[in-house]
Amino acid sequence: MPSPFIDASLPLRKNCGDLNTFSTLPGEASGRRQKRVAQWLITGVVMIIIQTLLGGVTRLTGSGLSITEWDVVTGALPPLNHDAWVKEFARYQQSPQYHYLNSDFTLSDFKSIFFWEWFHRLWARLIGFVFAIPFIYFLVKRYFSREMVMPLVALFVLGALQGAVGWIMVKSGLTGDAIYVRPTKLAIHFVLAMILACYVLWFALQLLIPATEKVYRPVLRNLYILTFLVLLLQLVYGALMAGNKAATAAATWPTINGSWIPGGMGEAASGHPLLENKITIHFIHRSIAYLLALLVFLSAFIAYRKRAWSKAFVRYRWQPATLVLLQVILGICTVLTSVSIVPNRWGIFETLAELHQLIAMFLMMALVVQLYLLGGRRQAA
Repeated sequence: MPSPFIDASLPLRKNCGDLNTFSTLPGEASGRRQKRVAQWLITGVVMIIIQTLLGGVTRLTGSGLSITEWDVVTGALPPLNHDAWVKEFARYQQSPQYHYLNSDFTLSDFKSIFFWEWFHRLWARLIGFVFAIPFIYFLVKRYFSREMVMPLVALFVLGALQGAVGWIMVKSGLTGDAIYVRPTKLAIHFVLAMILACYVLWFALQLLIPATEKVYRPVLRNLYILTFLVLLLQLVYGALMAGNKAATAAATWPTINGSWIPGGMGEAASGHPLLENKITIHFIHRSIAYLLALLVFLSAFIAYRKRAWSKAFVRYRWQPATLVLLQVILGICTVLTSVSIVPNRWGIFETLAELHQLIAMFLMMALVVQLYLLGGRRQAA
C-alpha cells in the first residue's frame, strides 16, 4: 500500500550524499537497494496508520479493557477452546468496567469486544516484526551507512515506549471505579503513535525525494512549523474529546449548546478543567480547529502566490488545504451525529469518528512532506 503523500512516479535519488542521517549507502548502493529501504519505511508508516485506526475501533467499541493482562508472547494467540474463553471472561469479570457497565455481558458479548483489543495488540506485534526482520537483513547486507544505524535504533526505542504507554493506559482503566482508560494517557498514546509515524516518514522522504526538489522559503517553513505544532495540540485535544466522550456534551454547530463561549468551563468534578471538563475540552478543540484551518489556508495562499517552486512542491502543496477542509467538515458531522450513539453498536457516528481520525493523520503526514520540501538551502549569490 503506497503512501497517499508520496508519488510513486518520482525517481528515487541516485545517491544520498547530501542527506544527514542517510548520508551514503555503502558502496554507492544501487537504486534497487535504496528502493527496498524506502518501501520498508513506507510500509511501516502505513502499518502505524492502520494500528492507530484499530485503536480507534477498539475505543469506539468499548473493547480496550477486555484483556486484563499483558502477555507479550502467549498473548499473541486468542483463547483456543471453551475453557480458555471462560477463564479469560472470568478475568474480565473482575474489572470495574464489567461491574459498573457490562454486568449483563454474556460470553458471546465478551468475545465480540475481546477480538478488537486482541487484534489491536496482534497488529502491534506484526509492526515489530515488519520493522525488526528487514532491519536485521539490511544491517547484515550493509544497506545502511554508519550514520543511519543509531537513528533507526531510536525508532525501535520509540516503538517500545509506545507499547509500554499502551499498557499503562490500559491499566489506568482496571483499577478503582474506572470504566474507561484515563483520557490523558489515551492522548499520550495517540500522539506518540503520530510522532513515531512522522519519524519514519521523514526518513523515507530522504530516500524518495531528491535534495534538488527542496526549496528555500524560510517564512513559509516557519509558518508550517507553527501549523504542525498547532496540529499536535489539536491531536491531544482530539484524544481528550474521545477519552472524555465529550462529543455528546455539545451536539450542536456552529454554537456550543447555543453559546459561542459556553459557561462552566472553569469547573471540574475531578482533575483539571482543561483535561476533564467536557465543555472546556469541546470549546478548545473547536477553537484550535478554526485556528488550524486559518494557518493552513494562509500557507496555501502563500504557496500558490509564488511560482518559483520545485516540481515536487507544486505537486504536493494542495494537500494540506484540501485535507484540513475535509477534516473540519468531518468534525462538524461527527459532533452532530453524536446524538445517535447506541452503546455497543457501530453506527454513523463511529464511522465518521474513524474517518475524522484518519484525515487528521493524513493532514499530519502532508505537513511533514511540506516541511521536508521546504528544507532547502539558500542559493549562493
